[in-house]
Amino acid sequence: MTVETIADALEAANKVGDPLADALVSDLIDNKEVDGVNGLFRTIGTLKPGQDNSQLPLRLREFLEVAAAEPPGWSEADVQAAEGFFAHHHGEASMLQGTVGLIGTYLSPTGAFTLRSTGRLGGVEGPGRRLSQSSRLFLDMGNRNALRDGSLAATVTKVRLVHASVRQLHKKSGEWDYEKWGEPVSQKYTTGASFVFSTQILQAMKHLGIDVSREDARGFVCAWHYVNHYLGTPEQWLLPKDAGEAERLWNSQRDTEWQKTDDGVFMTRQAVDFYRKFLPPGAHDAYMAMVRVALTDTYADMAGLPHSVLDLAGKPLAAGHDVISGIGGGLFGGAAKEAVGVNPYKEILGIASKAFNGVERFALTHDEDDQPQMHQELHDNR
Repeated sequence: MTVETIADALEAANKVGDPLADALVSDLIDNKEVDGVNGLFRTIGTLKPGQDNSQLPLRLREFLEVAAAEPPGWSEADVQAAEGFFAHHHGEASMLQGTVGLIGTYLSPTGAFTLRSTGRLGGVEGPGRRLSQSSRLFLDMGNRNALRDGSLAATVTKVRLVHASVRQLHKKSGEWDYEKWGEPVSQKYTTGASFVFSTQILQAMKHLGIDVSREDARGFVCAWHYVNHYLGTPEQWLLPKDAGEAERLWNSQRDTEWQKTDDGVFMTRQAVDFYRKFLPPGAHDAYMAMVRVALTDTYADMAGLPHSVLDLAGKPLAAGHDVISGIGGGLFGGAAKEAVGVNPYKEILGIASKAFNGVERFALTHDEDDQPQMHQELHDNR
């Protein structure tokens, strides 16, 4: 894809699902084998290369063998670059992906509609399960050897099957408007989300005054190229591994793709309310002010992110100005005061990252339900 061709390429991608995964999941649903597959998802820790998968249904085993292939042209240099990024920025990146990144996906009208229309797939407790699924991916990306031992590929492949489940549930329900929306969780949406979770996050880090080297930026985009591939995206629509090219492509399409919708505002509010419960007392306003700076007011307003008295104070922090005591001292126990002369947001971001990763890990282990789920019906409320 190039800046000149990306609009047409994404339009074509919007009509395409994932034929290999779709056929498998359709068969599993038709034969009412979904609960059995979910049981396997919960009991198999990771699907590593060479692991004995003989206990899996034959169709699933055959699918996994094909799905395990590496991205075309994947190299040791790509792996090392990705590992370098996460060695320096894992906590910050996972936190920003779980906020700025997820909110960005809600700014896609089709994406927001898809998520909200399958909202009951989050279970009776609201968005916790769905957010924990995303959190697992963000955390796993930076785990030691994740791009070498097959563990990240296994996590992403499970998400790929969940995407296929959503497509099949919509198809079988008869409720999806294909003329208006294209294919549910289309290749356009999958690649678009990869742009959001990679280059948009790099932009957010820049807005917060976080220095990311050129090689680390390439590594992060390479990691999302890898994820994009294991989500079942054909080579012609994969996120490029060049960070500069990825940013140019995304910048050329973002304002066309992102819009304010009731669905997007609803999903954002649901996520914000979920995280509020787990942040330290008094930290939520500062946390959301930081997210506003990372996302920029234009897109934060589009998502319906609430304003707070700290919003105006947040902007000079990213530029390295004097610490605003209301944020630094009052809400974070004085930790940010020590950062005078550097970027105080790094201290705030570090504290917030630790808190957010605690939220993620809690969500992952809550009720021992830490694996993606396929469903038998669209309005299944498990």
